Amino acid sequence: MTLFLVETTLNNTENKQQVEVITAEIAKNHQILEVQVAEDFSKAYYIIQSEQAPTLDVENVTVDLVKEVRLVGKPAEEVNEAVNYLVEWEIPANITMDQYLTRKKNNSVRYEEVPEVHFSRTYVCEDMTKCLCFYEAPDEAAVKRAREAVQTPITSLTKLAE
Repeated sequence: MTLFLVETTLNNTENKQQVEVITAEIAKNHQILEVQVAEDFSKAYYIIQSEQAPTLDVENVTVDLVKEVRLVGKPAEEVNEAVNYLVEWEIPANITMDQYLTRKKNNSVRYEEVPEVHFSRTYVCEDMTKCLCFYEAPDEAAVKRAREAVQTPITSLTKLAE
């Protein structure tokens, strides 16, 4: 099966229970590998396993993006590891998947320079437009230091709900 990132805007969603209802509705028709939600409950990021690009028709959910992704850093069986920050990075057009993976492998040792931050996993869009990197960190500043250590910019940084 293929992994798909489905980025959504959650309309009129204010708490964890509402997100759980939405996620249960999505799970009726889709195999969800992972879901991460912004701390303010405005956005949700679903990783769905499917043979084809999933479509969501759920009340109070606007689909912003659907892309095929590749999981890097963890096997799919281990994605339940707790994270509290999401970094999105729009990958420059001239970088190939092989170049990205080589760069990531070579730079990942630099995370040791920021021991309070734990890198967990990345989902890289197969079309090489962006990636989502998940971290466990004490605060945004620590995540920014980790990104500087691995010499990779941040397009956006989101605190995730617990």
